[in-house]
Amino acid sequence: MAVWIQAQQLQGDALHQMQSLYGQHFPIEVRHYLSQWIEGQLWYVKNLENPQEEIKAKRLLDSLIQELQKKAEHQVGEDGFLLKIKLGHYASQLKSTYDRCPLELVRCIKHILYTEQRLVREATNSSSPVGSLMDSMSQKYHQINQAFEELRVLTQDTENDLRKLQHNQEYFIIQYQESLRIQAQLSSLATLPPADRQLREPSLLSKRATVEAWLTREANTLQKYRLGLAEKHQKTLALLRKQQTVILDDELIQWKRRQQLAGNGGPPEGGLDILQSWCEKLAETIWQNRQQIRRAEHLRQQLPIPGPIEEMLTELNSTITDIISTLVTSTFIIEKQPPQVLKTQTKFAATVRLLVGGKLNVHMNPPQVKATIISEQQAKALLKNENTRNDISGEILNNNCVMEYHQTTGTLSAHFRNMSLKRIRRSDRRGAESVTEEKFTILFESQFSVGGNELVFQVKTLSLPVVVIVHGSQDNNATATVLWDNAFAEPGRVPFIVPDKVLWPQLCEALNMKYKAEVQSNRGLSEGNLVFLAQKAFSSSSVNPEDYRNMTMTWSQFNRESLPGRNFTFWQWFDGVMELTKKHLKPHWNDGAILGFVNKQQAQDMLMSKPNGTFLLRFSDSEIGGITIAWVAENPNKAGERMVWNLMPYTTKDFSIRSLADRISDLNHLLFLYPDRPKDEVFSKYYTPPLSKAVDGYVKPQIKQVVPEGDPMLDADGDFDLDDTMDVARHVEELLRRPMEGQWSGQQS
Repeated sequence: MAVWIQAQQLQGDALHQMQSLYGQHFPIEVRHYLSQWIEGQLWYVKNLENPQEEIKAKRLLDSLIQELQKKAEHQVGEDGFLLKIKLGHYASQLKSTYDRCPLELVRCIKHILYTEQRLVREATNSSSPVGSLMDSMSQKYHQINQAFEELRVLTQDTENDLRKLQHNQEYFIIQYQESLRIQAQLSSLATLPPADRQLREPSLLSKRATVEAWLTREANTLQKYRLGLAEKHQKTLALLRKQQTVILDDELIQWKRRQQLAGNGGPPEGGLDILQSWCEKLAETIWQNRQQIRRAEHLRQQLPIPGPIEEMLTELNSTITDIISTLVTSTFIIEKQPPQVLKTQTKFAATVRLLVGGKLNVHMNPPQVKATIISEQQAKALLKNENTRNDISGEILNNNCVMEYHQTTGTLSAHFRNMSLKRIRRSDRRGAESVTEEKFTILFESQFSVGGNELVFQVKTLSLPVVVIVHGSQDNNATATVLWDNAFAEPGRVPFIVPDKVLWPQLCEALNMKYKAEVQSNRGLSEGNLVFLAQKAFSSSSVNPEDYRNMTMTWSQFNRESLPGRNFTFWQWFDGVMELTKKHLKPHWNDGAILGFVNKQQAQDMLMSKPNGTFLLRFSDSEIGGITIAWVAENPNKAGERMVWNLMPYTTKDFSIRSLADRISDLNHLLFLYPDRPKDEVFSKYYTPPLSKAVDGYVKPQIKQVVPEGDPMLDADGDFDLDDTMDVARHVEELLRRPMEGQWSGQQS
């Protein structure tokens, strides 16, 4: 996480300390608007007496001012106009302040960053992983920027060498022309009388010998220059390839992995701005070196000198073309993925982006992107470069889009806003595989040229796997397929292979991530909750988390085979709990009022040691998406004996009639939420306010829940069925619709 994002969350004295770092010497607005750029530079000076350090500091100052001016130019609109003026003013102010002492700027920013990091570390506790993660990210960014600085120096060095080579070669050609002129003069002596010829010939022969000796020496020197330049380019390209590998194979792949985990509810994958800036620097450096190599080749053709240089230049040209091709094809990415559970005849969106599009001026001739849906097998064939032309698995409407350049952000992207899957063609399924286990992918492809049609690229990228459904009832099984794939896919896999079984702790991490995201809560699944889930998944009675540490769960156990004695799978039960909590129980879960993951026997053991009227809320074992109230009270059939009672589970249908808080309020025999909290203290803020006065002679009806006296609705396990009770409530509702008479209150007690 960027230091500035964390610094903005400081509070109290730490916030005041952070604010005091800024002023006219360095405005806080500059820190805010250039936060990523500032944190990506090396603000470090080894030796203040070294003139090279001052040159480096001056370069940083100039770059800072350029970044500010660029930011100012991109501001539009009424608010943007004021910001544009302010940022322009800051650019001038910083230039006048530090132009004569750029090292002071480096010291200033270094002090600011060091203090911010210290304040953030202290606020988040220096032992927390956040601080060390921030340090490692900062170190990684510094290494990347250090490599870019080395590449810049190398590229500038070869540019200087190339100019020197060109100057020497031009002088060589002039001298070569002089040798031709002398030779022509010598040839013309044959027409002169012998006396004149003898008079002039020795001088011309001497000149020719001198020039030819110089040309021979200079030809060798030029050859050395060419070889030296080619070797320097080899070094630059090796570093370029290494830097590109770090950015594309490490940083970009990690971003894509974070994007995939975000589909399971993981933290947002983060912006692409810093990745784009790195890719653009790569593109710029690659293009500069490519142009240098082409100029060196032109000089060789202009003055051929025998030697290995021709082969070296051919190899260099091939290498640089390969590097830029890899960069362009790898940076055509999906910024916003299409939905991974895709329903036919339903509108959906996606965004693709070319990270180097602006830098390579691709937008000068805007390319068109096409989207098609292909099967898992077709995706495999595509990655093997097998011929899959016109091989699609369905029809997508509005599947063509032109890439647009957004000047304010410097991004080139195509926004598919109104795509719709009209039809799908399914493949033959394997064994027990259902339609909700079949994976497809959206293929985005385009073609464009770079450098005035010098290079033409065909680019393709695949979306994360999607599961196609035709009815909402298929949604939860399709979500299971997507969850498993997102959680356990490995980088560089063959589409879309995932392990058939995973360790239980791995699955717990995925379930917890999904649960927190769906319920939109910071309260995730506790160790006790996960033990309950393990007991359910493995039909085990062990309460020791360590017993499940090395156990594995197969896909079949997860969402093919029904739980013992039930007609639903483990995932279907868990998904039902998430849906119910998300729609109706979120505030109570966040308050810690719902224990939830407790079985009937555990509930009984917990409640029997508590006073009568103590109750708890647990998710139903027997019904998908159900929650029940268990409470301890006297057994009406045996004096002096107590027992635990369970209401038949509530579902979404019940809560659409009356909320959980109101139902708990209705039941007067519920007194304390386990372990000992008065129920009104926990739930009163969620009670529906009392009914308003009558309007036009009518009272608005209210349904209330009651538990019947006696036990005619008690099942063998002490479960109440409230269906009959709700029928009574609905009958009362009908009575309440009659005009007011006398003291009729419209309330049912």
